[in-house]
Amino acid sequence: MAGVIESTIKTSPLGRWYIELSDTMKDEEPQICMDVYEYADKLEEMGKEYDGMVEAIWSSDDNVTPEQINEVRMQMNAYEAEQEAKKDASNNMPDGTPNFSA
Repeated sequence: MAGVIESTIKTSPLGRWYIELSDTMKDEEPQICMDVYEYADKLEEMGKEYDGMVEAIWSSDDNVTPEQINEVRMQMNAYEAEQEAKKDASNNMPDGTPNFSA
């Protein structure tokens, strides 16, 4: 069974965004993530209980600005590109040929 993790973008009193993670299948305190790296780590940790099969549902509080949402989106895109590059680097040699020893 896949888990459903609610990811809510919120704004601190100082105007900085953060992401609150809640497992909709449990009645637990939400996890707070101050950046996308922390978000990815906590999402992976929460997903272990569901064998990595999780669906992230995104939302934002009313006081979150479009700029903050865009910043989160841009950082998520950069994080995903970084992870993809790491995967490609382990699968390919620097010249792009397959790395059969990986």
